Amino acid sequence: MRMTTPTRTLWRGRILALAGILFVALNVRTAVAAISPIIGVIENDIPISSLGLGVLGMLPPIAFAIAGLGAPALARSRGLDVSLFIAAAAMVVGSSVRALSDNYVLLVLGSFIALAGMGVGNVLLPPAVKKYFPDRLGTVTGGYVVLISLGAAIPALFAAPIAEAAGWRVSVAVWAALALTALIPWLLLSLRGSRSKRSISSDVTVVPSVSSISVWAVARSKTAWAITIAFGVSSMGFYSFFAWLPEILIESAKFTPVEAGATLSLFGLIGIPLGILSPILASRISNIGLVIAGGVFAGALGYLGLAIAPTTATWLWVALAGVGTILFPLCLVLINLRTRSHEGSAALSGFVQSVAYTLAAVGPFAVALVRELSGGWFWPLMFLLATSLLALISAVMLRRPSFVEDEIEIPVAVFDE
Repeated sequence: MRMTTPTRTLWRGRILALAGILFVALNVRTAVAAISPIIGVIENDIPISSLGLGVLGMLPPIAFAIAGLGAPALARSRGLDVSLFIAAAAMVVGSSVRALSDNYVLLVLGSFIALAGMGVGNVLLPPAVKKYFPDRLGTVTGGYVVLISLGAAIPALFAAPIAEAAGWRVSVAVWAALALTALIPWLLLSLRGSRSKRSISSDVTVVPSVSSISVWAVARSKTAWAITIAFGVSSMGFYSFFAWLPEILIESAKFTPVEAGATLSLFGLIGIPLGILSPILASRISNIGLVIAGGVFAGALGYLGLAIAPTTATWLWVALAGVGTILFPLCLVLINLRTRSHEGSAALSGFVQSVAYTLAAVGPFAVALVRELSGGWFWPLMFLLATSLLALISAVMLRRPSFVEDEIEIPVAVFDE
């Protein structure tokens, strides 16, 4: 087994892979945030009913859940590099169809294609990190989680100004152009094929390899379910807040729409420091359940504060709810830390994200239903608080290190060239 200097280990033969991982990360949330700020402008050209708006709002987690089921199978049949190229191509094509659409059906179709590509990227980013950077899991995962947060914030910030200056079609097309940055590295890596693998394997520690692990085989693992519960609870709160926080602040805290939008940005941007912090915590704290419990406590305190004192220190309650979303980057790190191979990482990532995003799709609707039945925002926030406490189950289950392959008795062979 060859030992190399840290500089060579980090860079040689892997610059394209690093660029591909980071650019995919930058693009896996753009389609989520690119439409909602300019939906009023789009409606001038394409009539959209309230039901139609609801469908558009539910598309991201639904597309991500479906992609979670299909991405590992795609990676097994086509290979990881080619699959990520296909994901990036779908992002480009989907956003382009969106920009060119002249009716609601095409808008939904383009949205689904773009979001499905992003969903495949969501699932395959952790195994890509494990394949190319087994010696830098925390560093590279933290970097791409930061870019995921930026990818969600940038469209929300620039979509409306671009639409005002050049029209909504240009505003949407910008994100198709941005997705080209993710397509090019994976195209080159796909063409390089086996030669790229030989270059990587000669310079870094060889990763354990298994022949195949299906998404549903992972369902036999307690660790997989623990990560899934934490990821699902966090995603439910995140998407519910993105859907309803401005309305909560306008009605309960008497915020203006501008103030509410700025506070929502605060909630989203908290993901940047959390993305940097979570890999550090995961690598230095043996009982990761303590970190999960801390995130649950912060989020619950934020929900409680907004429910009982929405006009007092509102920014603090929103910030605490944002801190609760540390479970999201933490789970992405755990997908790699609790598997022995990139095949296992792909299967675990697919299982976790398909189940978790299905739960996330229910969240905004459930909040709306509780709001309709109760006539206020106290009980919807209590609903989010109660669901967040489910992650304490994960805190207990993940308190000791364990590996998914061991729990489902998948043999792992290590090859050293």
